[in-house]
Amino acid sequence: MVTITSNYRRSLMLAVMTIGLSAASPLMADTIAIIGTGNVGGALGPEFAAQGHTVVYGSREPKRSEVQELVARTSGDASATSMLDAVVDADMVVIAVPGGVAEVVVRGLGDLSGKIIIDPTNRVAPGEDGFMNHTAESSNGEAIQAAAPNAHVVKAFNTLNYRTMVDPGGPVTIPLAGNNIEAKGTVAALVAGMGLEAVDVGPIRASHVLEGMLTIWLNASRADQPFDYHFRRK
Repeated sequence: MVTITSNYRRSLMLAVMTIGLSAASPLMADTIAIIGTGNVGGALGPEFAAQGHTVVYGSREPKRSEVQELVARTSGDASATSMLDAVVDADMVVIAVPGGVAEVVVRGLGDLSGKIIIDPTNRVAPGEDGFMNHTAESSNGEAIQAAAPNAHVVKAFNTLNYRTMVDPGGPVTIPLAGNNIEAKGTVAALVAGMGLEAVDVGPIRASHVLEGMLTIWLNASRADQPFDYHFRRK
């Protein structure tokens, strides 16, 4: 796991509070399990590996050609294996699966105690008018935290397109929700390493609002008014 000294903890907390993340100290190299090899996993995995972390992709079909191609374009000692095996030695676990199955997937991963879980998922569905609705009564972030009560869930990367993750084209804010400040600091450093900006928006219950933000983003795109979230600091 990441060893965080008191000085480093203060620097991470300050980074999250001020959004001055480029000044934050680099993280120690960790092992990051990416559960899912679709668009989001395929965007975040190479980005995290480029920061010096070891990426292990968890897939139902780790030998599939598309998965092996993703491993090949991920720097460092990247690999692919089953979902269960991917999380065994991981310090962080990214749940890069469709929102409707995220909680079930997490419950099937075994004991995740002490690990940081990054949740970029959303549960949305089109309404009768074609516009998207947030379909969860609470949020996937809260459901995942309940499914892994001894892990540190951080809601992140759920309010933007996967293409923007690797090519932001300007300032983009990544809101972070979670109950553990150190876990949010760790994820904030990953965000900064991607050239994006993080802002701490509170405990995991704020995930409900963040998942609603994705429906607004989708509906604006549907109305041919696409945008990316950027919070202007005062």
